[in-house]
Amino acid sequence: MLTRLFIQNYALIKKLEVRFHSSLNIITGETGAGKSIILGAMGLLKGERADTKALLNTEEKCLIEADFNIELLDLEQVFLDNDLPYETECVIRREVSPSGRSRAFVNDTPVTLEVLSLISNRLLDIHSQHDTLLLENQNYQLDVIDVFSENKVLKLEYQRVYHKYIGLKKELATLENQNNSNLKNNDFETFLLNELSVAKLQEGEEEQLKADLQRIEHAEEIKLKLNVVKQQLDDTQYGVLVNLKSASSSLDKISNFDEDIKVLKGRIASCYEELRDVFSELESKEELIHLDDEKAELIRQRLDLIYGLQTKHRVSSVVELLNIEKDLTSRLSLFSNMEDRIVLLQKEVKYEYEVLMDLARKLSESRLSRVQELSSLLEGLLKNISISNAEIVVEHLLIEPNKHGIDQFDILFSANKGVKAQKLKNIASGGEFSRLMLCIKYILAGKKALPTVIFDEIDTGVSGDVALKMAQMIKTMAQKHQVITITHLPQMAAFGQKHLFVYKDDTAGFTTSNLRELNTQDRIQHLAEMIGGASPSAMALASAKELLDNYSN
Repeated sequence: MLTRLFIQNYALIKKLEVRFHSSLNIITGETGAGKSIILGAMGLLKGERADTKALLNTEEKCLIEADFNIELLDLEQVFLDNDLPYETECVIRREVSPSGRSRAFVNDTPVTLEVLSLISNRLLDIHSQHDTLLLENQNYQLDVIDVFSENKVLKLEYQRVYHKYIGLKKELATLENQNNSNLKNNDFETFLLNELSVAKLQEGEEEQLKADLQRIEHAEEIKLKLNVVKQQLDDTQYGVLVNLKSASSSLDKISNFDEDIKVLKGRIASCYEELRDVFSELESKEELIHLDDEKAELIRQRLDLIYGLQTKHRVSSVVELLNIEKDLTSRLSLFSNMEDRIVLLQKEVKYEYEVLMDLARKLSESRLSRVQELSSLLEGLLKNISISNAEIVVEHLLIEPNKHGIDQFDILFSANKGVKAQKLKNIASGGEFSRLMLCIKYILAGKKALPTVIFDEIDTGVSGDVALKMAQMIKTMAQKHQVITITHLPQMAAFGQKHLFVYKDDTAGFTTSNLRELNTQDRIQHLAEMIGGASPSAMALASAKELLDNYSN
């Protein structure tokens, strides 16, 4: 429910603030007084394009702000989905700077125009007599049928499964595309992996192989040098071990005479033992060192294999080759798992499609079971407002499942006997269309909570008893939902709980549009002027008073 509207520096409006009644609000005024300007300002709140030409003072910003009570509109999830603070009192605001920059806010939180439009369209439903696009839209027609069929729970369940089904289909398509792409590289990568696996590479083996090959290739030199060292250590005449042993023996004879000599003798003995151990290892090493051409060739072949793999994969170490082998194993394993996942997903998609189609058929049956009732009800309402030969035909076509179901409906209309019902754009006049739209909104008002409904001269082209009946329908709607009606008809204006009068004011030396609420006496005078002109007769005044007495409460 719209509780307050504030407009500043927009078109001919310098500053305007108005509060609305919770039921039926009437706006009247002379042509050009500014009624359309108020609707234009509301259009900015609905995300329409901003233009600096609309600024009254081009040096100041334009501000449009509206307060709503949204407690009954079930919008918590919409706010949550868009990261907006939810409060039962909602404020939406649009600002346009002199430079043309536009900003939008919902509960003081900056939002894009897309989000502003999403929110405001759930709060304001503006209907003009020339606005045929909405009712011609098949999704809107489907929504009308769904509301009338009261299948909200079933539709929500269908949409839940539909979104799950679509998500699984997208995942499956993505995996299948990846799989098809991988197939091209799979054989080559499998070959590379097999080549690395067969090689049985080990971390550090390249360095070890190089060392082994170097030892074999220099075996003769190594054995020769080892023998030289052994001789230097153990020569019977000049060997170090022999001389150390002799030195130790000489000191042993005098060690009892001097403690320091005893210590030195012990150190020489330690050196002797250490060198004996070295000599023993040299002998063992020498026995192991020998020239083995066959083994050397095997090592060279192994190194050639490693160097070849490094060149192929453009790396310089066995560690890097092992990492490549690990990566290939992982990718090919993933590829194998992907194929398993594809098979599983295909089963899931098939199952969800069956669940989806079962719900779709139930949803379709629910809709079709109420279509004829809706047509009859619309025809009855239209006949009550003087379209006596009204005919409503709802055509139905089964289509592939989408987020709305498997149904495509076309509401066809004829206002004249003998004329086949056709699409609205082909046959309905402005007045007929307005009355049809009013009947639809009248039906919807009894089925669900509506946003604030704004009728812009929906009564154009009608008068007398028809106008009274349309006004009565709108007043009935307003018993459950807030309605704002812009009208030129006194019969319609008399029904309002609140009557707002738009007028031009040039007292400040320039023309502006303004708005004021009419009290009872003002309403009588204004309705009389709507009936009899600027200087209404006593009869016109009496008629105006009678209208208010009969219909304003």
